[in-house]
Amino acid sequence: MKVKIETIPTYQIAYFRRVGPYGAANYQTMQELKEWAAAKKLLDDTSIILGISQDNVETTDPQKCRYDAALVVPEGFQKDDMVLIGELKGGKYINFTVQHTIEAMTQAWTDIFYELANNGYEIDNRPTFERFTAEMLSEHFCEICIPIK
Repeated sequence: MKVKIETIPTYQIAYFRRVGPYGAANYQTMQELKEWAAAKKLLDDTSIILGISQDNVETTDPQKCRYDAALVVPEGFQKDDMVLIGELKGGKYINFTVQHTIEAMTQAWTDIFYELANNGYEIDNRPTFERFTAEMLSEHFCEICIPIK
């Protein structure tokens, strides 16, 4: 697992939201986003796709957890009735690059919080997200981005 600290800009996003326990069902929401973006010809080599966990599972009822499958779009993007528009607040993040497999992602989510605690990082209250670029997707990798103070 590769680790780096990065200051991420505030992203303007178009997104689909799912409410319920985090897990395998988020995949369908991500597929809906990708199908919408492909139909609108919004996917190319510069696209950034995000899987945003809006709530902390330790403090939020799983049935109320919000997951957003998002595409970074330019300012002034004209939305349609299929998608919501918002922003993901930027700032300092610690990013973990991991293989995008069920096993590797499960292990990474277990190891990340141990890594943070052992290295004295304090988690900020911004959302945690998974970030994908076209290159990363083609190589079956993603970044897990954790906001830190």
